[in-house]
Amino acid sequence: MNSKNILVVGAGFSGAIIARQLAENGYKIRVIDSRNHIAGNCYSERDKRSGVMVHTYGPHIFHTDNEEVWEYLNQHAEMMPYVNRVKATTKERVYSLPINLHTINQFFNKTLSPDEAKKFILEKGQADIVNPETFEEQALKFVGKELYEAFFKTYTIKQWGLNPSELPASILKRLPIRFNYDDNYFNHKYQGMPKDGYTPIVESILNHINIETSLNVVFDKNEIEAYDHIFYSGPLDAFYEHQFGRLGYRTLDFEKFHYSGDYQGCAVMNYCDEKEEYTRITEHKYFAPWETHTESVCYKEFSRSCTEKDIPYYPIRQVGEMEMLYKYLELAEKENKITFVGRLGTYRYLDMDVTISEALKTSRVFLECCETKNKMPAFTVSVR
Repeated sequence: MNSKNILVVGAGFSGAIIARQLAENGYKIRVIDSRNHIAGNCYSERDKRSGVMVHTYGPHIFHTDNEEVWEYLNQHAEMMPYVNRVKATTKERVYSLPINLHTINQFFNKTLSPDEAKKFILEKGQADIVNPETFEEQALKFVGKELYEAFFKTYTIKQWGLNPSELPASILKRLPIRFNYDDNYFNHKYQGMPKDGYTPIVESILNHINIETSLNVVFDKNEIEAYDHIFYSGPLDAFYEHQFGRLGYRTLDFEKFHYSGDYQGCAVMNYCDEKEEYTRITEHKYFAPWETHTESVCYKEFSRSCTEKDIPYYPIRQVGEMEMLYKYLELAEKENKITFVGRLGTYRYLDMDVTISEALKTSRVFLECCETKNKMPAFTVSVR
C-alpha cells in the first residue's frame, strides 16, 4: 500500500477515474462529494412512475473517436448503439439538425443536389467576413442570414443569455453543416448509450478496496494539510472563495412532465423561436430505444445565469471575464499539492470523452511525478 494520503473532491467522472487509477496502483483514496449521490451531472435513475431511465441533469449522449476512452468505458458498462437525431422547431415547422441537405431543401423549398447546395449556401454566406471572431460572424459567413436567424440566433440567446455577437466563434465551430442527408448529430467513430444508465458506470469505477466514498460532504480548505495531494473538481473560483469575483456559468432548470404515449417522436426537439422560453424538450425514453414504455417522461429545459445557490453546468468564458479567470489561474499554478480537474476545476466546456481522457492523463502524470519525484502540476492540460 502506498503511504500517500490522497483526497479527491467530486465523485463525477473526473474524480472517480483518477481515484480508480491511483487505487489500482496501491494508493488509498478518499472521495468526497457535496451531493447525496455519485456521478455528478451524469447521474441517471429510473423514473418511478414510468420506469423510464431519466438523465436527471439533462441528456448525456456518449460519442468519441478516442479508442482508449471507448474501451475504458466498456470495462464498466454495456454500451448500446445509439444515434442522436435532433429535431428543431422554427417558424412553425420541424427540421433536422445539424443543418443537412434535407434541412436546406426543406427550408428553402428546393430540390438541390449536394453540389448545388454547396454553391447555394456559399452564395448565402457573407464572404466579406474573412476571419470570424464571434458566434454571429461565424454563422453569417458559413450559413447566411436566413439559416442563422432561423436556427441559431434566438436559440443561442436563450441558451447563453448573450447575443451571438458577444460569444466566441469557437462555440459554433462545434456544429457541422452537411451537404448530404446524414442527420446523425455527431460524426464520431464510437457512439452509444449505457444500457443501465450512467450512475452504475461511476459506481463500478469507484468500486475498489482502496477507495472510500463519502457523500453529503463539503470540502473544507482547512483540511488541506491532512493530505499529501488533492484532486479538486469543484469550481475554480469557489476554491478561492470568489476573491476576484464569480466566474460566469450557465445553469439549467427542468420542468418535468409525464405523457401517456408518445409526446414528440424523438429524444431532442430544439425550440428556436422567441415564443417558447425553453430551449428544448427531451423525451427520455428515446435515449433507450431498446426499452419499451407505455408512458413517457419529458423535460422542458430552461437556461439561465448561475447564482451562488445553483448547480453550475457550463462556463461562459466570455471575453470580458478572462482577466478574472487569469487571476485565478495564476493563484492555482502556485499551488504545491492541489491539481484542478474537470469541467469546473479547469473552467472549460468539456464533453464526456474529453473528461475521461483528461482524467486518465492526470492519473498518469501523477504516477510519473511520484516515480520521478517531480512536482505535480496544478493543471495537466492547457487551460488558457
